[in-house]
Amino acid sequence: MLRKLKKIDFIIVVALFALMAISILSIYSVTNGRATYDGHHLTMLKYYAVSFVAFIVLVMIDYRLLIKYSLYIYLFGLSLLGVVSFFGKSKNGASGWLDVGGLSLQPAELFKLCLILFLSYVLVRKNKNQLTFWRDVVPVGMIAFIPFVLVILQNDLGNSGSYVIILLGLIWIGNIKFSHAMIAMVIMIGAIIGGIQGYIHFHDNIKTSLESIGKDHWIERLDPWLVPEKATAKALYHTDNAKRAIGSGGMSGEGYMKGTSVQSERVPYTYSDSIFVQIAEEFGFIGASVLLLVYFIMIHRMILIALECKDRAGPYLIVGVVAMMLYQIFENIGAFIGIMPLTGITLPFISFGGTSLLINMASIGIVMSVRVHSQDEEDEFVVQPANYSSVGNPN
Repeated sequence: MLRKLKKIDFIIVVALFALMAISILSIYSVTNGRATYDGHHLTMLKYYAVSFVAFIVLVMIDYRLLIKYSLYIYLFGLSLLGVVSFFGKSKNGASGWLDVGGLSLQPAELFKLCLILFLSYVLVRKNKNQLTFWRDVVPVGMIAFIPFVLVILQNDLGNSGSYVIILLGLIWIGNIKFSHAMIAMVIMIGAIIGGIQGYIHFHDNIKTSLESIGKDHWIERLDPWLVPEKATAKALYHTDNAKRAIGSGGMSGEGYMKGTSVQSERVPYTYSDSIFVQIAEEFGFIGASVLLLVYFIMIHRMILIALECKDRAGPYLIVGVVAMMLYQIFENIGAFIGIMPLTGITLPFISFGGTSLLINMASIGIVMSVRVHSQDEEDEFVVQPANYSSVGNPN
């Protein structure tokens, strides 16, 4: 065990402890003395303790064992998404929570890791063959499309978007034809621009249609981003106050526990989804830059591990984790500076929340497992359980 622990990338571990310190201090700043939330920083510390245990456990487990049973892991995660669709509880407009033993579990968060594992398995089975569109890309896309639909129906735009980004990241390094990648990129960009323009120009009709199917929550997310002049005061409240708070932080911030907006609670959920607003207001541009630097160091080290890994499965896993992290960071921060819609996705390792932190730490644990267990010589990936015989078979 000690021999394996010595192979851990300690720069990433230091980055994790730095993020933990930032998280605990930030949560304390916005919850101290408030009856409803007082003590959340101690709860978060407990979440970190449990998550570090999960991190160590996954470092010890050979990542190839996880890939071997990834179909079962994927089906388990899919079943949880199905259960929560019928029995889930709603929070902030999304009905994606299960109460398990007094704890709130968000299966959509958990499924991100399930998806990374199974997509990695399928792409490794392609055995370096170039991906073709109908035989490979479409079936692989369906693996992400099914959970995407389930989570969209739960009104969870943030996590459903992460599935798409994970899929795109893994297909990109999965030896897809360059021409196919360019065509797909043009179509995707065109669809995004067309969708945005369509929403703006046909806003009233689309709004009526969404309201008729009970998707008022989507309107409150999209209007402040795309058509703020038509958004309700309630929909604008969160993002407008967040922008003011970030702007008021200036270069060095208003000082720890002195942020006017976050301390007066004009910005909702500053202990959770909006925690970046607290950092930017109280520590300014410098504080926000330090946070982004820590993220950059961690992601850079993960990419180096992928480049050094000679086993074909490891880089897929790492790229999936990196894609997931980058999306969450960009989406969360982008929402509060006006370049992305507000989806309620958490800021990795910083926002209050047990499920999100556990999944992110588990993901880093798998990255470390790649570093610890990858062999000097590339393995031939021949794991073929009976139930997997037709999955991802290039022949």
